[in-house]
Parts: sequence; C-alpha cells; structure tokens
Amino acid sequence: MKKRLTEQEAREKINRYCAYQERSHLEVRNKLYEYGLFRDEVDEIISSLISDGFLNEERFAKVFAGGKFRMKKWGRIKIVHALEAKGVTKNCIRLALNEIDDESYKETLSRLIDEKSPALSDEKNEYVRRDKLSKFLIQRGFEPELVWTTINAMVR
Repeated sequence: MKKRLTEQEAREKINRYCAYQERSHLEVRNKLYEYGLFRDEVDEIISSLISDGFLNEERFAKVFAGGKFRMKKWGRIKIVHALEAKGVTKNCIRLALNEIDDESYKETLSRLIDEKSPALSDEKNEYVRRDKLSKFLIQRGFEPELVWTTINAMVR
C-alpha cells in the first residue's frame, strides 16, 4: 500500500505536476486521490491551484486541441471525444475548437489524403480505394461530410 502524503507534501508535488504541463481538472483530482488525500482536502487544493493560476480548464483545452491537431493530425470529432474523456466542459471544448483555423484544417485533411493515396494505389477498384481512404480519415476524427467532399474533389 502506498504511503499517504500529508496535505503540504501533496500541494508541493501537485504544483510541480501542474507546472510541468497543462492538466485537466480530472487528471489533477485523480492524482490527488492517488496521493491518499480525502475529498475535502482535494477540493481545497484544486481551488487553490485554480486561484494561483496553475490550473485552468480553458487553457488546457486550447493547448490540448491545438497540439493534437498540429502534431497528431487529429480531426475535430476525435479531439472532442478526447476532451470529454478528460472531463472538460462543453463550453471549454467549444472555445478550444474555435482555436483551430478552418483553412489549415482543410489543408491538413488534403495533405493526409495526398500522403495516404499512394499507399492505396495497389487497390484496383476506385470505389474500394475511396472507401478505405475515407475510413482512414474518419477514424482520425474528421467529419464524414467534409471527408467525402474533399475526397470527391481531389481523387479523380
């Protein structure tokens, strides 16, 4: 069994945890429970983290969404599901998605199509190839309507 940390030890550890990178409220809450703290202690520490600026759900959502889009090339749907899994509020998710520029979103989708198409060139049936391409992009979290519109415009 893990040693239960005192409230002061937990505060010091969680401050470093939050300073290292942006965290969601749920991640921090779970980490504090791992330290063996009780609910009232956890609530008090979280409120002090918020007031000290260590914890900000909106800032976390924006950084998370931007990073997943730029680095992993995730679509909006996948980003929304990941943020919901981290306990982020709908309002913060909406604000985070507004940070993704529509033009670069469409450019990324087109670039993914260009990168994936050669890998599917061995498929002789055009419809099967488009279907495989669309499944790949939808799995990445891009909206099905946008995927099909882009594929039909690009792949001839």
